[in-house]
Amino acid sequence: MFTLPPSLYVPLLDLACGAFLLTGMMVLWRRDLAAIVRLFALQGIALAALIVVLGVYEQDVELVAVGLGVGALRAGLLPYLMRRALIAGGAGREVRPVVNVATSLLVAAVLAMLAYAVAQPLIRLSPTPATQAVPIALTVLLVGFFVLVTRRRALSQVVGFLLMDNAITMTAFLTTSGVPLVVELGISMDVLLAVLVFQVLTTRMRAAFGGTDLDELRELHD
Repeated sequence: MFTLPPSLYVPLLDLACGAFLLTGMMVLWRRDLAAIVRLFALQGIALAALIVVLGVYEQDVELVAVGLGVGALRAGLLPYLMRRALIAGGAGREVRPVVNVATSLLVAAVLAMLAYAVAQPLIRLSPTPATQAVPIALTVLLVGFFVLVTRRRALSQVVGFLLMDNAITMTAFLTTSGVPLVVELGISMDVLLAVLVFQVLTTRMRAAFGGTDLDELRELHD
């Protein structure tokens, strides 16, 4: 198997981590739901690239295979299902987020500093290039939770949940060199099932209520 020298491993790892963080932050900036789905797909590519880089560096064929599988699911299948749900839902934009874009980006900066501070004890335990990227994963985890609680569209909230799932997966691979293949497959199937259920619910909500804005649905309930 091809051996990845440290002089090439670290830049490639940094590039994948940077792309992972950038796509997560840009979700806060964009309101167009189709663009948000594309950003999620790009983040899936970055996550897959990171896992493949780790696998090649450690000469672990199974880890490379897991990386390719993660890319197929999170950069291919899940975005495809979300695009179908977007078409079925009919809503193209996040019109009225709870927090505006400028404030969201400021909050993201604060969350990044918090993630860096929280990750320092873990980095000191094992100061490797992989563990030094853990603050990036924690930042995206917090950003995903922020998206989940501040966006009104159901699709935006699903993307927030999936950002958190990507971040948890990234943390696992950075700190433990991955999880067993069967565990990753089980988690991926759970995520896929959640998105399939979301697609069905979106179609039903659109047919019954004419939209997927959660505030409007609460008003109907009241």
